[in-house]
Amino acid sequence: MKSSGNVRWVAARVGLVAALSCVSLTASAAGGIAQLHQFVEGARSAQGEFDQTVSAASGRKPQHASGSFVFARPGKFRWTYDKPYAQLLVSDGEKLWSWDRDLNQVTVKRLGDALGSTPAAILAGDDVLDRNFDLAEAGVSDGLEWVLAKPKKADSSFESMRMGLSGGLLKRMELKDNFGQTTLIEFRSLVANVRPDPALFRFSPPPGADVIGD
Repeated sequence: MKSSGNVRWVAARVGLVAALSCVSLTASAAGGIAQLHQFVEGARSAQGEFDQTVSAASGRKPQHASGSFVFARPGKFRWTYDKPYAQLLVSDGEKLWSWDRDLNQVTVKRLGDALGSTPAAILAGDDVLDRNFDLAEAGVSDGLEWVLAKPKKADSSFESMRMGLSGGLLKRMELKDNFGQTTLIEFRSLVANVRPDPALFRFSPPPGADVIGD
């Protein structure tokens, strides 16, 4: 009886391993577009850190920056630059504030439909991908499934965007703007479906700040 029990336990364990293997293979086989939809639909909020590199077509020295972010769909996000200088972008879903701490200058504008045609739509937008972007599979490299996204609106600030995903999470974004600049954003320590403090998405200009815009 003891031997029979061991056999059943081994068989169950083998079956479980096989089932998990099938799940793993299915997840790894998912294409970039499928993973991108999974990220947008499944990650209702997230937080993490990022490294950003901006390279110019002229070949001048790349500019590096880093910081942290948090978002909650739809349209709420807090994007903080810590280095090389402090800058903060905050959206409450209706307005977008940009604060340059060194200049103590705040720029504010209505978010409106602009979110649907900018890279921020991928992080904080909701149900905007197919409506605002032409998506195409862009192959596999660096262990990531890549998606090429081109804005449908001719007045977009960027020409194209590549997104690298793994395990249903966004790992990298490569943006090419209309001036020949390429911006690479690498996401680190991204945790999906957190519960961010609602206060993070509110902003009041600090005393004495120069406020420009709406």
